[in-house]
Amino acid sequence: MLFNSLQFLLFFIVVTLAYYSLPWRGRWVLLLLASCYFYMVFKPAYILILFLTIVIDYYAGIWLERTKPGSGRKWLLIVSLISNIGILAFFKYFGFFTDSLVWLLDQAKFDGPAQLVNQKAIGLLNKVLTLFGQPNTTSFSIVDSILPIGLSFHTFQAMSYTIEVYRGNQKAEHHFGIYALYVMFYPQLVAGPIERPQNVLHQFHTHFHFSFENLKAGLMQMAFGFFKKVVIADRMAEIVSHAYNNPTQQNGLTLLVGTLAFTIQIYCDFSGYSDIAIGAARTMGFTLMDNFRAPYFSRSITEFWRRWHISLSTWFRDYLYIPLGGNRVSPSRRYLNVFIVFLVSGLWHGASWNYVIWGGLHGAYQLMAGWRDKAFSQFGIKLPEENKAYQLLQTVLTFVLVMLTWVFFRNHKAPVGNAFHILGKIIFSPFDGPLHTPFNSTELWFCVLLVAILFVKEKLYLTIPTRNTALFFVLFPLICFLSYLFGVFTSNQFIYFQF
Repeated sequence: MLFNSLQFLLFFIVVTLAYYSLPWRGRWVLLLLASCYFYMVFKPAYILILFLTIVIDYYAGIWLERTKPGSGRKWLLIVSLISNIGILAFFKYFGFFTDSLVWLLDQAKFDGPAQLVNQKAIGLLNKVLTLFGQPNTTSFSIVDSILPIGLSFHTFQAMSYTIEVYRGNQKAEHHFGIYALYVMFYPQLVAGPIERPQNVLHQFHTHFHFSFENLKAGLMQMAFGFFKKVVIADRMAEIVSHAYNNPTQQNGLTLLVGTLAFTIQIYCDFSGYSDIAIGAARTMGFTLMDNFRAPYFSRSITEFWRRWHISLSTWFRDYLYIPLGGNRVSPSRRYLNVFIVFLVSGLWHGASWNYVIWGGLHGAYQLMAGWRDKAFSQFGIKLPEENKAYQLLQTVLTFVLVMLTWVFFRNHKAPVGNAFHILGKIIFSPFDGPLHTPFNSTELWFCVLLVAILFVKEKLYLTIPTRNTALFFVLFPLICFLSYLFGVFTSNQFIYFQF
């Protein structure tokens, strides 16, 4: 179910009203059933995959808690992780890895093994397709059509539960319905935030009384999330599509503006989703973690990743970077750990070498910053960190570096060569022709105004006030009216639904 739909609006109103109307002990049933319905709207069969992983991880958590250290606990964790990663790998990466292996065998002139691998893989794929009522195929591209919505998000959330139980940081949840709700809670089911069990599980056991303050704060955050999605992100999407649908025919200026528009689009699209999710949960008393903190005002790539998709970046920090050794190893090994994390992060986003390159570039930025700092330290060079002009320069440079990597992210369905072609035009001939967009000059200036308003709010860390009830009753309907008046109402999914 799309957040930006009338169906969700009705769903949200009914579920929230029913939530406060029911006795406390029956609320988890309502939320679980509502979450199942919310997810099954996309495709009913997807719920079977979720149910399978929920059952495995539920019992894995209980057995991990009951099993003494050194008595096979690690194998219980491994079984849980393999089941989650295995399902994710098949639905998201089966075709990607098979095509890559076949290509490598072809390059090595192993034609027979390449054909055999391809035939066996297609045979396995067709067996799975029958479960989803899909016709047989000879291409791996159909895997995209059966990829369960938000699989990467709820897979990582489920994995964090068993890992934390294994580490002793979280008690196993013995209430099957509550554990299922932890994985399936509808606001953050398909695109996060990726929660930790320590933050969320206990909340499902808490009796939240109706709070008008929570209602106001939640509705206001949802309203601004909708504004970012339908007014800014979907409007920017039209500029992006015009530039990227046929990039070889576009000049450098059009591609530059298209890439800048995508930089704004992906932020407003994803942070808008997070705002709606966090706000919807807040109306019922639940507190979800922040996912964005004005990332485009970061002064370094490291700071950017402390502000962008925080639930994912901290997940990789806690469950991959630190287990690899984190900062407790030699500098060279630490740099390698950082690079591995960013490569995996890129692959997490999708089965495309464009995503891998996107992650690799962010890893390379981190490595170069580390080498720069080390060299400056050796030569006693001190940077004017407190100088305002230098801070502005850092912010602009970081923004530009991040923007250039988005070229690969947006190009994920096209050959890698297309992304390098776009980068070449942007860097070497950015002003070689007139700007082509689907908008006239008035509409373009309106886009500039929207971005300026967004950036002012982000820079000042402004939160829309809700404590003043009279002000709430002015601002909330105003934002809703402006979203309706200027919104680009299409069937556009949120970008991160594909992950």
